[in-house]
Amino acid sequence: MQNLSYSHGISDIPLKGETIGECLRKTVEKYGDSEALVVVSQDYRATYKELWDQVGDVAKSLMAYGIKRGDRVGIWAPNRFEWVLVQFATARMGAIMVNINPAYKAADLKFALEQSKISLLVAAHNFRKTDYVEILNHIRPDCEYPKRTIIMERDWEKFIEVGKRVSDQELEERENSLQFDDPVNIQYTSGTTGLPKGVTLSHHNVLNNGFFIGERLKYTEKDRVCIPVPFYHCFGMVLCNLACITHGSCMVVPGEVFEPEQVMQTVQNEKCTSLNGVPTMFIAELEHPNFKNYNFSTLRTGIMAGSPCPVEAMKQVQSKMNMTEVTVCYGMTETSPVSTQSHCNDPLEKRVATIGTVHPHVEIKIVDPDNGNVVPRGERGEICTRGYSVMLGYWDMPAETAKVLDVNRWMHTGDLGIMDEDGYVKIVGRSKDLIIRGGENIAPREIEEFIMTHEAVADVQVIGVPDQKYGEEVMAWVILRDCFDVTTEDLKDYCKGQIATFKIPRYWKFVTEFPMTVTGKVRKVEMREISIKELGLEDAAQILTA
Repeated sequence: MQNLSYSHGISDIPLKGETIGECLRKTVEKYGDSEALVVVSQDYRATYKELWDQVGDVAKSLMAYGIKRGDRVGIWAPNRFEWVLVQFATARMGAIMVNINPAYKAADLKFALEQSKISLLVAAHNFRKTDYVEILNHIRPDCEYPKRTIIMERDWEKFIEVGKRVSDQELEERENSLQFDDPVNIQYTSGTTGLPKGVTLSHHNVLNNGFFIGERLKYTEKDRVCIPVPFYHCFGMVLCNLACITHGSCMVVPGEVFEPEQVMQTVQNEKCTSLNGVPTMFIAELEHPNFKNYNFSTLRTGIMAGSPCPVEAMKQVQSKMNMTEVTVCYGMTETSPVSTQSHCNDPLEKRVATIGTVHPHVEIKIVDPDNGNVVPRGERGEICTRGYSVMLGYWDMPAETAKVLDVNRWMHTGDLGIMDEDGYVKIVGRSKDLIIRGGENIAPREIEEFIMTHEAVADVQVIGVPDQKYGEEVMAWVILRDCFDVTTEDLKDYCKGQIATFKIPRYWKFVTEFPMTVTGKVRKVEMREISIKELGLEDAAQILTA
């Protein structure tokens, strides 16, 4: 038989058969006096013992508000210490935390609240120029959820005070009733069609994934991890937070959102040993005019993930930022998220040209998309993942779950890859209609359905076009109804405040028809080729496919 594109992660280290709360308790017992969480922008610091106590206070407050095991608690905020407390508090008292993208506007928010039936929403008052309270008041007449809302700046102290009604024993009894296979988190991700889907993940999923990420980065209680990536995404809450708490490492948060100089200042002042980010973040740091003013001597490792890494950027991260052990990761929210990761000592070529090798206790195979057969190594096919990390399913969407998760529990990623003789995998394309902009997964169908609600739009097709900064940018081809005359700015204004800013097309093209196949299907590949030429994006396309 030919050497097939199949690999499984052999490991002498067993999976953790415990809840997130149980794992955190053990870490507190071992490293209670060590610093656990630092949020520079809020002047917040806590040791593991202090973090445990504060998480317990929030858990008891949730119970006092009537939150039961399995109820959904939404969190809608940028990176703040309250976000971390809610993450671990929901895990300790049995609620399912629903991550809501801070960039969401009214339409996105309303869908997430209703689809997961959120009982309690913990939210910031605002994010950048977006007033969350105003948006909530706007949708409330037409939206049954959330049942109750906690605004951090307004209600947090009262919220914590209410929790004093609940005893330590009551919280302990709740914790003891939980199982590690219980759902603990819902994250909305863009699918290939229709509205977002709520990826439902268990304690077992995300805790083990965070642990083995930390293992591959060689984390210990002496590591201090700089976290400029958003918590609402798996990158923040799993690759960062859970990788830290499983090893006694310190979570160091520069601010609410990514600001390159703030990150560099934090790395220097807090003596961080690890720095995570998408490639655009590292490039922004390297190209900052004050880059040479900062000391990166304490760094050794970190993760670069979310989109392909340019070779030159990886070289500079290793040489100029002292991150000789930086790694790359690949995965998707549905797999908790990491399936493959490079090793700290892999050669540069492997860290740039591939997405590493399979994670411990995980299987991957590459199959022919047409017949599902595993292809020989060196041949192209769809990447599939199986193991402890595969999601429980899409929340309340069994039919959609069945489209991507087959009867043998293989998750079909929709990404096309090639496995070499050593088990390293290279991404070579996507079989599904998805745009990845700066690490954000965007389903064209979501945007198309919203733009179609404009009275002047007869039809619309959304595609991704190459961009040197973000990897891809969003573009809309629009057919207008007769007798309507609208401009690009009119349509942009229509989208503002209704869909997330990163989903609003940067490029627009008005047409009278779309390129079609003989069977009547829209040829998005041809639309992309035409757009690249008309917009002069050939250089960006060459760089990204090199």
